[in-house]
Amino acid sequence: MDLNERYALIVIDVQNGFEAAGWPPRNNPACEANVSRLIAEWRERGRPVVFVKHSSRKPGSPLASGSPGHEFKPAITGEPDLLIEKQVHSAFYGQPDLDGWLRSREMEGVVVIGIATDHCCETTARMAGDLGYRVLFPLDATHTFDRTGPDGNIVAADDVAARTAASLHNEFAEVTTTEKVLTASRKAGAGGR
Repeated sequence: MDLNERYALIVIDVQNGFEAAGWPPRNNPACEANVSRLIAEWRERGRPVVFVKHSSRKPGSPLASGSPGHEFKPAITGEPDLLIEKQVHSAFYGQPDLDGWLRSREMEGVVVIGIATDHCCETTARMAGDLGYRVLFPLDATHTFDRTGPDGNIVAADDVAARTAASLHNEFAEVTTTEKVLTASRKAGAGGR
């Protein structure tokens, strides 16, 4: 795995609103702990950390600006190098401009983590790949929810995540694990911004 100081960590929508009543069952209870480990590693190495927050415009949304659900979960600590707010799935359509910010710092790649695996994380990873960034996608630092198909059948969250991994891998991203990213980061050593 190629990883150097020119990889930014993109932490997507790890917000309290995803704990609100009404969400279907989720997968990967280790997600938040893995997110915390990656944030700590990036900070230790002096690499850029970007937090992304979904600011829903839908009335009554648990992710609406100003609501308790809009705030980050306890796993998200400290100040980011960049905070992006968005109303759609891709962090590249948020404000301020993520692509411009990454290019101004000569970033080669991104590590995409957070919620939900198949929505905002997958969409951001696809766009990053299309924009020419190398993308690492540690699947176990994301989580998703059971989804209902057009036929009314429930698709289990683990199956949704597996589909996302198969769709992204070797096309838009290198799908990997938190441990492999941490190992590659430590091997690459400390780097400056």
